[in-house]
Amino acid sequence: MTALVTGGARGIGHAIVEELLGLGASVHTCDRDETKLDESLRRWKALGHPVTASVCDVASRAERERLMEKVSTTFDGKLDILVNNAGYGLICPAEDVTAEEYSLAMATNLESGFHFSQIALPLMRQSGKGNIVFISSAASAVVSPSMSVYASSKGAINRLAKNLAYEWAKDNIRINYVAPGVVDTRLLNVRFSNI
Repeated sequence: MTALVTGGARGIGHAIVEELLGLGASVHTCDRDETKLDESLRRWKALGHPVTASVCDVASRAERERLMEKVSTTFDGKLDILVNNAGYGLICPAEDVTAEEYSLAMATNLESGFHFSQIALPLMRQSGKGNIVFISSAASAVVSPSMSVYASSKGAINRLAKNLAYEWAKDNIRINYVAPGVVDTRLLNVRFSNI
């Protein structure tokens, strides 16, 4: 099996990469943090794992497209698993959220997963099957203070996953979302405000 995991240098993404490697998958991962990505890659390679990596800011459409070209080349035009994990945590009262923060949250949490799924579709069709997993959040279903934008972006992921599952079932592509609660991991790109 071949897999792409976004945001794989730390936290939930890192654990997903390791689980997939343990199940025998060949994995390509990406992260914005080149230093953390290089550290993880060196460790995985030292253990003999078939993993490759790219630096990618998933908020950038151009970088997403370059990443998928690399994945296509690495896996001979096929992809079995896509895990849309990379995210932007924004904990800030709604009235204090800037236009830039709103755009970044939506581009990172929602738009990137949609776009990655779109551009992975031809590779999954070549594989004859596919699995797409979106990492959502319990915040998508539970009201929490100062999380309106973050929760909205994650709630939209849930609906997107359901609709894509319906649309792409004919292509033998299964789509799910996972909505974990608070996880004891550091978000590199989180903004906390006075809450």
